[in-house]
Amino acid sequence: MQSPEERSLGFLLFVAVVFVAPASRRRFEYSCRSENPPAGRRRHENRASICSLIAISGVLKSAAMSRRCSSRYEREARKCGWQRIAGLDEVGRGSLFGQVVAAAVILDPKRRIVGLDDSKKLPAERREILALRIREHALAWAIAEVDARRIDAWNIYQASRQAMAEALSQLKISPDYLLLDAMQLDVLVEQKSLIHGDAISVSIAAASIIAKVERDRQMREWDRIYPQYGLARHKGYATPDHLAALRAHGPTPHHRFSFAPVREAACWSAGATQVALPLPAF
Repeated sequence: MQSPEERSLGFLLFVAVVFVAPASRRRFEYSCRSENPPAGRRRHENRASICSLIAISGVLKSAAMSRRCSSRYEREARKCGWQRIAGLDEVGRGSLFGQVVAAAVILDPKRRIVGLDDSKKLPAERREILALRIREHALAWAIAEVDARRIDAWNIYQASRQAMAEALSQLKISPDYLLLDAMQLDVLVEQKSLIHGDAISVSIAAASIIAKVERDRQMREWDRIYPQYGLARHKGYATPDHLAALRAHGPTPHHRFSFAPVREAACWSAGATQVALPLPAF
């Protein structure tokens, strides 16, 4: 079943191919057949042809951009002999609260999952549907996490790497090639790091989606324990209402104290002001 975006793109391509391109070609052929068309008509037809070509190129560019997340890197790896290709990604790296969650996914090349993309670009309902399909059709998948205390002890970068390494170790099928989102792991497996990998690789996008769905579920559970922070709404990120709640209630034990907004909210003098005293006149 196609998504609304895919149906819209198909309609635009249909209009470009069936209506715009033939009309542009007919105008071009007419101008070639006319021995001496009026100058005004010639300028008008040339301008119309250029506009038509610009419209076609815009549609094709939109189509190319919408298909940016693809299996290109997976196909290149298979051409080199790698077969068990795992995509890895993490979510919650910039959050002020809770754990960082990582996932590893080995997709089945024979079972295409339509609509995979960076989890941040997808609505929550779409992510839930795709997460179910990934779990159902992937050859293997695993999720791991690192809590706030270890994030404070190690720093968020090392905690993210540790979560990804743990997810990798939990896979039921050992991969022989890794695709990662701007990251390198200290494991003896061939790997490729891709900038914005979750937007250009379907394997990394799949890992991003199931990690995001899992962490959002955890934030909804934490919201029932700490309702004053609105965690179900902002997922622990530094939104204005979250920062206001931190100033009003202080941080919980599950906030990340190595992050400046949390550390400042925990300080007894946070938000304090000092009134300038008048100097005595001599």
